[in-house]
Amino acid sequence: MTTTDLHHLTGAYALHALPEEERDAFERHLSACEPCAQETAELSATAARLGLATVVSPPPAMRERVLRRVTTVRQQSPGGPAPLGPARARPRARSLSRWALAACLAAAAALGGAVWQYERAEDALREARRAEQAADEIAAVLAAPDTRTRTAALGDGSTGTVVVSRSRDRAVFVVSGMPRPPGGKVYQLWFEDGGTMRSAGLMDPGRTDQTVLLRGAVDGAAKMGVTLEPPGGSAQPTSAPLALLAFPA
Repeated sequence: MTTTDLHHLTGAYALHALPEEERDAFERHLSACEPCAQETAELSATAARLGLATVVSPPPAMRERVLRRVTTVRQQSPGGPAPLGPARARPRARSLSRWALAACLAAAAALGGAVWQYERAEDALREARRAEQAADEIAAVLAAPDTRTRTAALGDGSTGTVVVSRSRDRAVFVVSGMPRPPGGKVYQLWFEDGGTMRSAGLMDPGRTDQTVLLRGAVDGAAKMGVTLEPPGGSAQPTSAPLALLAFPA
């Protein structure tokens, strides 16, 4: 095996897909080739992260659809129908057809699982991008030159701070020591303007300390409020505010 061949084995090595002889040869090469060592480390880390993705089984209906479809498709050899030949060859032909069918079913099930896993990975990637975008917007509000803050005790030992940037027309709520909501409830944030409440998103019910970008523009609101609401939130508050914080002038 040439050195050029060994350079091309980083991916297979990271996935533990090399036979023993090639693996030993590549590991000897790896100790003396820094580019391959770095690429292998990066590929191994990527493979490990992908392995953490939740594997979702294909839907039960997929197997039924495949089996039903198979019964409607006539089996024939590549290139069109051909005579089976002597009678003694027919059992082997049927056996091969069964193996081919089993292989197709296995491939269909594997493909279904791969598609679902890919979709789950895409969902996770979109969620990560949304979280990254929110973090960037929070940082922009906190760093804005016209940022103003107001802090107040919220009860039960918790403290809340509202941070407002009028130039960015956004607000951030920073809370510390917030008790977890009772079962079947979530904390919902609101903009308050002249007695009118406008939803500003939900807090994470599993965290007592958090920084939340209020959803939507400040748009002239004078206060922000926190209420307890059913899971998923409400269009309008269904309970009295647990806290109301006036925005800083």
